[in-house]
Amino acid sequence: MRITVHLSTFDETNPCAYAILWIDRDTLRWSRESHFGLDLPEWGVVRALPGTTLLNGPHDGAPLCELDGLDVVEDTGPFEGETGGAHLYRTKARGHWHVQCIDEDLAIPEHGLFADDEGI
Repeated sequence: MRITVHLSTFDETNPCAYAILWIDRDTLRWSRESHFGLDLPEWGVVRALPGTTLLNGPHDGAPLCELDGLDVVEDTGPFEGETGGAHLYRTKARGHWHVQCIDEDLAIPEHGLFADDEGI
C-alpha cells in the first residue's frame, strides 16, 4: 500500500512551503516526490508509533518530521482526506499533513529509489 501525503502551511519556514510524499506501508519507507521550501531528503525510513508517524532520515535514522495522528500500521486507516498536524524537528516549524491518495495495488518500480536496496 502506498499513501500519498501532502505537507503544507509551514509558515515559519516559508508561506508557500510544501512537500508531496509517498509512504510505503509495506516497506516502511517514504520518498519525496515534489517539494518547495522544505528541507527534506529524497527518501527515508518510517517509524510508526501509536497515533503518530515519524519520517526519519535515510542513513542515520534521525527523526525529521512528525505526522501527528497519522497511523500507517492500523488496519482501519489511514483514509483519503484525513488530516492532522505536522512538525519539522530541525526548524521546529509547524504545519499540516493531508492524505491525498491511497493506492492499494502493489506496484513494482522499474528502478529502485532507495540507496540501500539490493540490485541497484
